[in-house]
Amino acid sequence: MKATQADINWLGNVSVFEVNRLNAYSDHRYYSTMEEAQASGTMKMRYDLNGTWKFNYAIRPDCRPELFYQSDYSSEGWDDIEVPGHIQLQGYGQIQYVNTQYPWDGLNELRPPALPQDKNAVGSYIRTFHLPSGWQNNPVYISFQGVESAFYVWLNGQFVGYGEDSFTPSDFDLTPFLQDGENKLAVEVYQRSTGSWLEDQDFWRFSGIFRDVYLYTVPAAHIRDLRVVTDLDQSYTNGTLNLDLKLEGKAAAGARVEAELRDAEGNALRTFGGVEVTNGLVSLREEFGKVNLWSAEIPYLYRLYIRVYDAAGQLVEVVPQSVGFRKFEMIDKVMHINGKRIVFKGVNRHEFNPRRGRAITKEDMLWDVRTIKQNNMNAVRTSHYPNQSLWYELCDEYGLYVIDEMNLETHGSWQKLGAVEPSWVIPGDKPEWHDIVMDRAVSMVERDKNHPSILIWSCGNESHGGEVIYKVSQYFKSADPTRLVHYEGVFHDRRFDETSDMESRMYAKPADIEEFLNANPTKPYISCEYMHAMGNSIGGMHKYTELEDKYPMYQGGFIWDYIDQSIYKKDRYGKEYLAYGGDFGDRPSDYSFCGNGIVHADRKVTAKMQEVKFLYQNIKLFPDREGVKIVNGNLFADTSALELVYSLEREGHEVLRGTLEVNVPAQSEKTVSLPLDTDALAGGEYAVNAAFVLKAATLWADKGDEVAFGQFIFTQDSAATAAEDLNLTNEIQVVEGDVNIGVRVGQTHVLFSKAFGTLVSLKLSGRETIAQPPAPLFWRATTDNDKGTAMGFELGAWYAASLLPRCVEWKAEQKPDQYRIEFTHKLNISADVQVKVTYTVRADGSVHVHNAYKGTAGLPDLPIHALSFKTSPEYGNVEWLAMGPEENYADRAFGARLGIHGSKVADTVAPYLVPQESGNRTGVRWAKLTDDAGRGFKIEASAAPVELNVSPYTAFELENAQHVYELPPVHYTVVTVAGKQMGVGGDDSWGAPVHPEYRIASDGELEFEFVIRSL
Repeated sequence: MKATQADINWLGNVSVFEVNRLNAYSDHRYYSTMEEAQASGTMKMRYDLNGTWKFNYAIRPDCRPELFYQSDYSSEGWDDIEVPGHIQLQGYGQIQYVNTQYPWDGLNELRPPALPQDKNAVGSYIRTFHLPSGWQNNPVYISFQGVESAFYVWLNGQFVGYGEDSFTPSDFDLTPFLQDGENKLAVEVYQRSTGSWLEDQDFWRFSGIFRDVYLYTVPAAHIRDLRVVTDLDQSYTNGTLNLDLKLEGKAAAGARVEAELRDAEGNALRTFGGVEVTNGLVSLREEFGKVNLWSAEIPYLYRLYIRVYDAAGQLVEVVPQSVGFRKFEMIDKVMHINGKRIVFKGVNRHEFNPRRGRAITKEDMLWDVRTIKQNNMNAVRTSHYPNQSLWYELCDEYGLYVIDEMNLETHGSWQKLGAVEPSWVIPGDKPEWHDIVMDRAVSMVERDKNHPSILIWSCGNESHGGEVIYKVSQYFKSADPTRLVHYEGVFHDRRFDETSDMESRMYAKPADIEEFLNANPTKPYISCEYMHAMGNSIGGMHKYTELEDKYPMYQGGFIWDYIDQSIYKKDRYGKEYLAYGGDFGDRPSDYSFCGNGIVHADRKVTAKMQEVKFLYQNIKLFPDREGVKIVNGNLFADTSALELVYSLEREGHEVLRGTLEVNVPAQSEKTVSLPLDTDALAGGEYAVNAAFVLKAATLWADKGDEVAFGQFIFTQDSAATAAEDLNLTNEIQVVEGDVNIGVRVGQTHVLFSKAFGTLVSLKLSGRETIAQPPAPLFWRATTDNDKGTAMGFELGAWYAASLLPRCVEWKAEQKPDQYRIEFTHKLNISADVQVKVTYTVRADGSVHVHNAYKGTAGLPDLPIHALSFKTSPEYGNVEWLAMGPEENYADRAFGARLGIHGSKVADTVAPYLVPQESGNRTGVRWAKLTDDAGRGFKIEASAAPVELNVSPYTAFELENAQHVYELPPVHYTVVTVAGKQMGVGGDDSWGAPVHPEYRIASDGELEFEFVIRSL
């Protein structure tokens, strides 16, 4: 649309989404010389407008300075604001987080495309500039890479243009409006527009100029748009390169174009083309014979230099372009990359920084791409909008497959309180929404089309179905037949099932996926979102990854999601914390639902990543007593860049270590022997560890970093029984009082209370270890997933049972070598439930603790079967021989390994946004709790390994805190020994239960045993 005057009514007009905007084009760079192009540094023909702008904020349109764009309007007294950046994160307006509901729900009675008139914040920006030297006689354009959600532009008092679509560029021609000397640029940004109805993503609702802004000029003959298409022959060996160029400029007529392809080392391979421009167009095709292929495993990039010469033969422009030869296609209902079946080991990624919101930096992106690669992920979905161009360049270079998703989500228009109710769904079949939606698709494709990392175009997210989105998919297929098309929403509206080339679902259970795959489907399956990683989650992920080898048409999924969307805020005492929805007074809000990351918002990796890295391994290692079986599931890469490191540990201590050179081709397996000689080993528990590590540093990891890991645990029987050390035994002295029973064995002094029915004192070498007596525990601090299953309602009786167990009987027995006392507890949950805790003090000074539970029918599952006590906070260090090194649970222990691991007690509490159960270790053989001088006590598993949680807080303190700052000052170290704790789940966070094998039935008998002894 063209116009010379701005009209505020465009904001609510669904047919107006751009005015005077330039057509979308590829995101290539261009330079004046080959030297500049080879360096690919800062473009001399681009002038950065990022930085400090003058700014005025108005809560609604009728409060804005309407004529601020006029040349003589003074901005003296206005504030300063940083660009790029969100208005709401720089001290203005209301920060707000909502998920599926629209941000005005319950505040304004609206239906699309109407907008709230009372709360539509307006940001007025002013920036002055002088044209760079040498630009005066050239065309000058401005590019806004991202503005949320609609904006008007003026230069020197004259209207330039209007744009919507927050996540793709809007460019305008400034040439007619420039003047000598100082130029005044004015931009008016509105938070709400018709585009807001299409941008109902699960994220914080911001506004402002949040991506780069720059001026640019072009040479007399300029490649405005570039399309690079590679193809491979049937053997996936020989490559063909196709180029389509659109040129503009006064010297474009008669200009000549040639292209030169260089390999990754910079060696020139061939120069081709040399053809004249015809009607502004050039098409080139060149066959290159055998080429190196691009994949996420081996992201080989060629460098193409396209040179433009004017009619006089002068070089006027050089465009450097990365080229990856690869072919992505559907073969027999299975997606293939370069002829091989692909499995997406993916993650959904929002652009986010806890201080800058979605105005992320290059440093953020570099950290992200390295972290994703280091943890064996091979794919990213740009949920749910096109990302900054640099992200795709990094994916090309580092090697990540990309689902590029257009900026479309209308979740609140068709799903309410979880129910599908599309009575006023948009865009649906409504023709008036066709153009505004299609424009977003075109803008994405035209900008991003040359990135080999992008395999799939996505029609958006959670916008139901309908004809409009179907037509978008047909555009994708016609504009770019080299890629496939994704859309999950057809699951809810099968009328246009061919919208998506693959069956894509969100949070389907493993059994539901298998049901689909066993029903002779016509499409392959992916989970575009699965494993909802909210808080302490990712339990049961193995049930999904196990489908990869079972079903060829199962082609992986994308974890939800990569990074917590939480924002730094200060509590009332000035201490920073990571805040979530509602913490800023935002209503409506969806509160902590913004915290679903496998990475914390401050870019610290969560403990959940341990499981992700292991289950996403392409290379599987299966050690045993003789050697290790290596299964290389890579499609293309052998193991020549890796070194096999093996070790043997006896009860956590290394016995031997070595390295081997083993080259296993892709898609093959090999078993190699290891020099372990296990038959000659002394008795004890052993672990054979095998790992592949990098021989040399790569872009994404350092030399020696681990890529794959496997462990085998076995027990070697001892030929002889160890003789009892009589020096460690002492006479057992018992003093039975009216209320207490004292037991003394050497330096171990134990006191049992008849009144309280428990152990009340345990002094080891004169130091008290019991600050609060042990008590049966059946409750854990609810995780986000627990809350989603209403655990407090369904299992809450165990909370009360844990608070008030009653000792109803005790009985004791003394023998020469031990003193045994048994306490029987009843619980208020049922008269038929009984718990017996037995303490046995032995002659060596150790205290053996046995916990036996006898249940009954009709009760809810147990969250945990444990015994918990408090000790002094001076015991602030913990060391385990257990599964680790990170926290793990019954359904999230595949990535854990048996070994000796240590931590500060304060660090065992994971910094999830809402305090909850965290820090558990499974497979605990022993644990040592010590003060800073190394004094303390040891807990040992007896009959079988136990689970252990050592924390500064009780389950009840964590349960009753909604933020970290609500937790009390630390007065104790809390020790919780469990026979079993239920898994954490993760299929979703709003109702999916923990899988049955990881739950604890309450109708049977349970027992565990451990030992406390002095160090």
